Amino acid sequence: MNRITSAVHSLAQTRGSFYLYDERSIFRHIDLLKETFPQARFLYSIKCNSNPHILQSVFSLGLGADAASLGEVLAAGKAGLSPDQIYYSAPGKTSEDIRRSMSEATLIADSTGELLRIQAAAEEAGKVVHAGVRINPDFSFGGGTGTSSKFGIDESQVYEFLAENPLKNVVIDGIHVHLKSQELRFDVLSEYYRNVFRLAEAFEAAAGCQLRFLNLGSGIGIPYSPTDRPLDFEALKNTAAELFDSFRASHPDTVIFIETGRFAVGKSGYYVTRVLDRKISRGKTFLILENTLNGFLRPVLARLICRYSPDLSPEGCEPLFTCRDECEILTFREEPPTERVTLAGNLCTAADVIAEDIFLPHLEPGDIIALTNAGSYAAALTPFQFSSQEPPAEFFLTAGGEILS
Repeated sequence: MNRITSAVHSLAQTRGSFYLYDERSIFRHIDLLKETFPQARFLYSIKCNSNPHILQSVFSLGLGADAASLGEVLAAGKAGLSPDQIYYSAPGKTSEDIRRSMSEATLIADSTGELLRIQAAAEEAGKVVHAGVRINPDFSFGGGTGTSSKFGIDESQVYEFLAENPLKNVVIDGIHVHLKSQELRFDVLSEYYRNVFRLAEAFEAAAGCQLRFLNLGSGIGIPYSPTDRPLDFEALKNTAAELFDSFRASHPDTVIFIETGRFAVGKSGYYVTRVLDRKISRGKTFLILENTLNGFLRPVLARLICRYSPDLSPEGCEPLFTCRDECEILTFREEPPTERVTLAGNLCTAADVIAEDIFLPHLEPGDIIALTNAGSYAAALTPFQFSSQEPPAEFFLTAGGEILS
């Protein structure tokens, strides 16, 4: 019995549904990032999973924070990070968000209006603030022309704005670009990095500044479906090395950041639930589970999207939906599948279904199942309050084997 199975069975003795996060998996994935990009530093994307034990674990490895809200800025500070390790990038920051975070993090302006609000807050506080801007570039992630976006300032607009609006209390010395999540093609990622490095040089020339940092955003994906081909990290390392080394040579004082996105923790998580009831309706077998839609939303949403989409493989809409079969279902039984079942939840809605007409070993009330790929955008996205039921607990399995709640 491996450590995950042992921990699941131990917790299932007293728990109906819960999340379990594996610290060893987190360590492996972060080590792989560091080996692939020795020239870069990494920011953990808190929105993927803000569990306090995960934050402590990730930050203990030297990662900074990619914060998408004031709450995440404060959580990163509470976890021990200093303001220069926290980067606050999100659209729609209020003046209050800016005032409260100005001394707690590096602000990344998402619009020209936000730049003016940062200027006003800095002037009011009588200080000079070093900040970055998120740019919506003239290129797309795949190398085509740029598109409209709710995120960032269009590349041409940012140059015009900075030329026409001197910001006396704001020093723009960093840029942030993020165009896509969940990419598994190493050549596409490498070409994206090439384009961002070119953008950084164009920005320095147009703005007359030297960049303190360049945030390449996220994009590195994890395999969800059994048919997904994992990202070739050795090939990515080889193709990206020249790009990174060349930029570092001409910009020795510019820190290159890569956001981890889901990669650091996505594979670390398991969602465990219990069979509450077993019933047959007009020849169809249903297993009623505890906390499905209101325990782990993504597989329920994936089933709904695929059911109502005319496409056999609908395009992903991150972080809510990636692909059709994005979770492996584990029963912890050695016997082979013997029956066709539908896994439904205990909510009073027909939408509360994880999987339809799949083959599993025979299960009875009290038996447990686990769903994989539950480490990121899982508990963080799920509507726990739906139906006023007790939400699933979260547990953390340390590298040493201790289970923390």
